[in-house]
Amino acid sequence: MNKITTLFNIKYPIIQAGMIWNSGYKLASAVSNAGGLGIIGAGSMYPEVLREHIQKCKKATSKPFGVNVPMLYPNIDEIINIIIDEGVKIVFTSAGNPKTWTSFLKEKGITVVHVVSSTIFALKAQEAGVDAIVAEGFEAGGHNGRDETTTFTLIPMVREKITIPLIAAGGIATGKGMLAAMILGADGVQIGSRFAASTESSAHENFKQTIVDVKEGGTQLTLKELAPVRLIKNKFYQDVQALYEKCPTKEELVALLGRARAKRGMFEGDLEEGELEIGQIAGLIHDIKPAADIIEEMISDFEEARKQTLNLDF
Repeated sequence: MNKITTLFNIKYPIIQAGMIWNSGYKLASAVSNAGGLGIIGAGSMYPEVLREHIQKCKKATSKPFGVNVPMLYPNIDEIINIIIDEGVKIVFTSAGNPKTWTSFLKEKGITVVHVVSSTIFALKAQEAGVDAIVAEGFEAGGHNGRDETTTFTLIPMVREKITIPLIAAGGIATGKGMLAAMILGADGVQIGSRFAASTESSAHENFKQTIVDVKEGGTQLTLKELAPVRLIKNKFYQDVQALYEKCPTKEELVALLGRARAKRGMFEGDLEEGELEIGQIAGLIHDIKPAADIIEEMISDFEEARKQTLNLDF
């Protein structure tokens, strides 16, 4: 038992990230049943769709699970009410000020975790009263912080400043990566990309196979004028880069991005015109397998790596 397994009442300090278009109840329940903490990603769900996923998740697992809530979500009041109505006890918040909802949620008996990309935001989240922090480096897929701080730089810096439990995210998909993060001060890890390429992920099979096919250097952080996002270098990404050569206005970037681009890519499987969000660690993901197998493999790799570190010669 450590701080994270105790906080969430789980077997392993492995959290499945609440990724948009990837993290429905099937993935969340599978991760929770395997001893981690499954998270439903509310960011790509209408309120009633979220309610349906929560209800199905409760039927699919008796273990703890949570919901990730981007605080810039337009229907956040309704989302929060559904979470409370359905008795969800763990909420991960992101993309906003943790002061907005933390006290309210904690008054309802909910454990609150906030995702940050810097030490400054980690301190603000701790001051807001959250129970734990996810510190995410810019290796991660999807939307990232603007400072481009790497995970293994960020984790020890945040650990030095905060006293509450710390979860490392970004660029972690193996037990060795998990061990490294914990040696640097994390109490657990949040895994996104590896679970996106799982059997239970709600992503389109085209996207899952593309994750497996990605090689080193196959992703890039872009669209910083809007919200920095790490994408696979497909046709849409190349269109963005071509527009940058013309010194575009913010409005022109918004026009190119359009609406539902992420859904088109990750959920509907349009590999040319869709937005394909994945982390740099995709270069180490070589297959699509059940979430339970992923966790088992990570724990086995973690234990083997831990034994090896005890035998290192200096």
